[in-house]
Amino acid sequence: MRAARGRVADLTPAELSARLNNGGLVLSVPPFTVRVRSPIPIVREGIERLYALHEHAGDEDVFCDFHVSVLPSLGWTSLRCELDVDGQRPFTPLARGEAFAFFEWGLNWCVTSHCHHWLTVHAAVLERDGRAVLLPAPPGSGKSTLCAWLMHQGWRLMSDELALIDPASGQLSASPRPVSLKNQSIPLMRERMPDAVIGPLAHDTLKGVVAHLRVNEASLRQAALPAMPRWIVFPRFEKGAPLSAVPRPKPQTLVELASNSFNHHVHGPRGFERMADIVDGCDAFDLRYSELDDAAAWFDSLARAA
Repeated sequence: MRAARGRVADLTPAELSARLNNGGLVLSVPPFTVRVRSPIPIVREGIERLYALHEHAGDEDVFCDFHVSVLPSLGWTSLRCELDVDGQRPFTPLARGEAFAFFEWGLNWCVTSHCHHWLTVHAAVLERDGRAVLLPAPPGSGKSTLCAWLMHQGWRLMSDELALIDPASGQLSASPRPVSLKNQSIPLMRERMPDAVIGPLAHDTLKGVVAHLRVNEASLRQAALPAMPRWIVFPRFEKGAPLSAVPRPKPQTLVELASNSFNHHVHGPRGFERMADIVDGCDAFDLRYSELDDAAAWFDSLARAA
């Protein structure tokens, strides 16, 4: 039987809570289907706000790629929560205030640990006119803030965290999910994007204060469309620095891209060769910036010149 589908926004708060508390909410997180369960209010709040535009299915027999539960730790006095993924509990419990962020981090772990039919790289991916830019960057580089702003400026968000590369064709698959913002990026995006939907704050995490920003409807609507990589940009925010875009040598780019890959070793020589082909076909840059508008203008100039 085909599942009855609708948007999460179509569910009343009581209906959403009932599903999360009982059999689970079957949530479409392209290209995956995830059954999520949690009695913790902040998880319901996060899904209600940040996945409102995503589809859900009501059929108990729907195949799900992952079953993810965020559950209170045992004990009446416990203020912690645990992540259960298909019966495994691979992580140390966290404070309940981090429960929604725990769900997001858990989904990342599901993909990087199990989805080896793609080459997966720790990088944001945005697209314009069928051409994609990969943004590999270490924590603290401003990647997610830049990613959110470029989405707001008309680039399609394919992913904030994971580049999913078809090892046969080199195409990138989209997985548009909430963008992870940290610390000062949160009030900055509230100021610059007053209509943006931002989820619950998780305080005192290992990354500081964390919140997520809802992906826009245009990016979600085009989630089934792949794109070919055209640029690889390593961004870094430096307060007060003028914009600087320096071409990066291809050997250095390949080494860095491989170091950001979660599983190219699983694919053996074929995986490494595919990444080498991607680097050969892309222009690569080290980008330093302090102003989001300057960075966005530079990315637009890339798209116009291609």
